[in-house]
Formats: sequence, structure tokens, C-alpha cells
Amino acid sequence: MDEESVSVTEIPEGAAIIDVREDDEWEAGHIDGALHVPLGELPTRLDDLPLDDDMYIICRTGGRSHRAVAWLTNNGFDAINVAGGMGSWNLDHGKPIVSENGEEPWVK
Repeated sequence: MDEESVSVTEIPEGAAIIDVREDDEWEAGHIDGALHVPLGELPTRLDDLPLDDDMYIICRTGGRSHRAVAWLTNNGFDAINVAGGMGSWNLDHGKPIVSENGEEPWVK
């Protein structure tokens, strides 16, 4: 089964966004309102995921989110890969991000 993939401009307003990057990447800069579930924790954090909504999965460039979407869809979730990841979100399209450490947010 091929995964569904969308560009950052195709994510609907208010969509559930799951960020699968590591803690330090999340702290440096992430999408406000996204849910942070590092890729390695995904199998143990299924109860944290929205069951009734499509989930848009994002990482830095798309590799980890691709793996997360493949795993999630194989396990019955509606997951969509965000092509280009945070690099596309912030660096290419200038969409806003926030940080957890009080510093200027950036994509790590």
C-alpha cells in the first residue's frame, strides 16, 4: 500500500499534526498545536493519537515521517506524510513555528 503524502500547503486548517522528531529538535522549533511523539515512542503512545481524525505526520525532511506513516497505516490509522517536513513548513514556506526553550525558534 502506497502512503498518502501532501505538501505543507495542503494540510487543512486545524488538522491533527504529529511531529515524530526527537526531543531536541522539537524544543528548538515546532508547529504550534502539533503533538510531539518521537518516532521511537510511537508504538507505546498510540493512546495519545487522535483516533477519529486524519493525522498529518511530520519530521525534519520526510524520512522518519514516511516510516511512521507506513507503520501507522499498517496498524489501521489514517496517517498522511507531510512531504519535505519541517524544512518545507518553515524554511521553504515561511510558516510559523514556536520553541520550548524561550529562544528564537528554528528547524534543527
